[in-house]
Amino acid sequence: MHTDVNELFSALWTDYIQMTPSAAKVHELLGKGEDIINDHIALRTFNLPKVNLQVLAAHFEALGYKACGDYNFEAKKLNAKHYEHPDPTQPKVFISELLVEEFSPELQDKVAFLVEQIDEQALTQKDFLYSGRHWKLDSETYQALLAESEYAAWVAAIGYRANHFTVSVNHLPGYDSLQEVNLALKEGGFVLNTSGGEIKGSAEVLLEQSSTMADQIEVAFEDTKLKIPSCFYEFALRYPKPDGELYTGFVAASADKIFESTNAVSGKQSA
Repeated sequence: MHTDVNELFSALWTDYIQMTPSAAKVHELLGKGEDIINDHIALRTFNLPKVNLQVLAAHFEALGYKACGDYNFEAKKLNAKHYEHPDPTQPKVFISELLVEEFSPELQDKVAFLVEQIDEQALTQKDFLYSGRHWKLDSETYQALLAESEYAAWVAAIGYRANHFTVSVNHLPGYDSLQEVNLALKEGGFVLNTSGGEIKGSAEVLLEQSSTMADQIEVAFEDTKLKIPSCFYEFALRYPKPDGELYTGFVAASADKIFESTNAVSGKQSA
């Protein structure tokens, strides 16, 4: 596992922009050459013991991160937690896991077969969180998973890496609102996730979020290559709590719609 938090996030970012070419362009558009503060990253997994949320979280806990919130997404059959570092300038981490047992026996078998192929030793290697796919996958299995769960299909095809990075709009020079950020993105030709509205959340729940739709990239399967959704970029504006400190949690209803940033164009809208 990594022993330096900055080194880990640097490696995650390098992998992320290879999977998400638009992210580097967004970074350029909004940052204008200045550093951009990363609010949080998100990771996805299955809740099978070998690779569950806790297995991923251990990499961050080794660097001082602590669990700070629990979330449940009934419609998508997911659980999630978010983690914070003692140094508040470090990004928060949002990890979700698919509740595999709540799906059909066919999906359960397919996911179990994928996870069985992971070398146990890989799980604690320092690069595991940006190591991608650890199993053989054909397009038929991908399509079968997609028919039941966009999330399951995404993890199966893309593997272990940051699902998204997030611009902290609070620390973004030249922008006073998420509306201004969204307008700049649309004028720059980027497609936003409109599920639940362009802006999810509000000042009332202390968090506003928006996101691009995931890049479509060519991914190799055992039998063919397909263009499928990879990763996306998120934008978050946080509001102060009564004590004046910025809210650091997440809003489940908003996150539920953010998950749809990786929906396949031809796939179902809620799975």
